[in-house]
Amino acid sequence: MIGLQPRILLAAAVSGSGKTTVTCAILRALKNRGVRAAAFKCGPDYIDPMFHREVLEVPSTNLDLFLLQEQTVRSLLCENAQEAGIAILEGVMGYYDGIGMTDRTSSFHMACVTKSPVVLLVDARGAALSLLAQIEGFLRYRPDSRIAGVIFNRLSPAQYPALKERVEQDLGIASLGFLPKMLEAVLESRHLGLVTAEEIQGLQDKLDMLAFQAEQHIDLDGFLALARRAESLQYTPVEVPACTGELRIAVAKDKAFCFSYPDSLRLLQKMGAALCFFSPLRDEKLPEGCSGLLLCGGYPELFAQELEANICMRAQVKYAVRNGMPCIAECGGFLYLHESIEDETGVCREMAGVLPIKGKRTDRLQRFGYAVLTARENNLLCNKGETIPVHEFHYWDSTDSGASFRARKASNGTEWDCVFAGDTLYAGYPHLHFCSNPRMAISFLQRCQRYKEEQINDFR
Repeated sequence: MIGLQPRILLAAAVSGSGKTTVTCAILRALKNRGVRAAAFKCGPDYIDPMFHREVLEVPSTNLDLFLLQEQTVRSLLCENAQEAGIAILEGVMGYYDGIGMTDRTSSFHMACVTKSPVVLLVDARGAALSLLAQIEGFLRYRPDSRIAGVIFNRLSPAQYPALKERVEQDLGIASLGFLPKMLEAVLESRHLGLVTAEEIQGLQDKLDMLAFQAEQHIDLDGFLALARRAESLQYTPVEVPACTGELRIAVAKDKAFCFSYPDSLRLLQKMGAALCFFSPLRDEKLPEGCSGLLLCGGYPELFAQELEANICMRAQVKYAVRNGMPCIAECGGFLYLHESIEDETGVCREMAGVLPIKGKRTDRLQRFGYAVLTARENNLLCNKGETIPVHEFHYWDSTDSGASFRARKASNGTEWDCVFAGDTLYAGYPHLHFCSNPRMAISFLQRCQRYKEEQINDFR
């Protein structure tokens, strides 16, 4: 199939340049104009797409070239942007930064795979003419850089006219404007992305301010025109095998459990599963009639006292998992299955108690980055010897992280044991994406179907 959506990738020279702030400013300004946009985040970060969806009310999901094959990335891009007037891809790290000292999984890699024109965001703090040298370096480093325009962030308005002239005359790319320094409109961050929307004070005012500045100082018409220059994109839709039977899957979703990939959940729905969302913080019991359980990642450590207080839900989850309900628990969901975890203040809080281990806070990221898991035994998601691409980022660690898989870090080859897995369980720190290999989703749903049938037979 051929996708014709206008699209553009907003990259940065280095991390911390303000990609997310500028992306949000443009998305809000386009929405104010009545332009329907679809947003995408390059890489594994959950928070920025969640922010786009819930605050800006713009469809947003992840495109990740480690977790997903190139053909899958193109398919998901075209599928999710088919009703939009423009697709805006927010890059990751510095433009050429990928795994180790390679550009694999970089924003540049994504631009090439999706054939997207690129606007380079350059942080103008403390520089003037040197900014031109920086941009020229990015253009020359790869002759096929795909960089077609530049936007400056935190730039003095008085500097812009001269910079624009030099960029367009000397470097031959479009200068699409700037955002001035705005301390009052800073969007706070935690770990790898923004803090969740409800934690940002005066959020709507900040977004209105950003959109106003984008309308004033960014050439939005030029931005849209550049997006319309994107080449047509060949893609093959992801094949979705149907699973027999009507299945209801309980999915944890609240401010403590908020990390999930929309395309991963949609794959389950396309296979015929009905997703029943519930809150381990507020609800006293699991949704009725469910035959499987998804405990996604998030911030259980921030809400450990509330989770501990919900004794009924903890007991429900423990009973369900201990009695064979198929369960996938990733990172924060894995911590919820512990006997206890330390909260942010160091106080030990009781959790569901499915696994006889304890979680504790550390002072740095643990096993951060992409890895490949190799199964040591047949389990809920795959067979012995099969592999799963994953990523990890967490500050909490456990007295035992499991040993059902052997992990190998993509950047340096470091190896470690991880994950508790069996016929009905996947519980560990690594995050996975069902679209990386739909057979994992098939295996999970087939086991849920068997559980449902076993429950019916027991009832009879």
